[in-house]
Amino acid sequence: MRQYIDCREFPSEMKCTIVISADGEAELINAAVQHAVSTHGEKDTPALRAEVRKAIHQGAPAN
Repeated sequence: MRQYIDCREFPSEMKCTIVISADGEAELINAAVQHAVSTHGEKDTPALRAEVRKAIHQGAPAN
């Protein structure tokens, strides 16, 4: 089943509107962590990955 993470759910000064989706959890988490590191200056840590994992939604994002 398709899964997604909506960056709008994470408060940031840049008001990021990115939504990342994938069919697999591992792929989705890796893409979201890569985005968090490259765009938001986060560090790739187990804590960040746990936070990202909690933000996963099933299905497709609403517009």
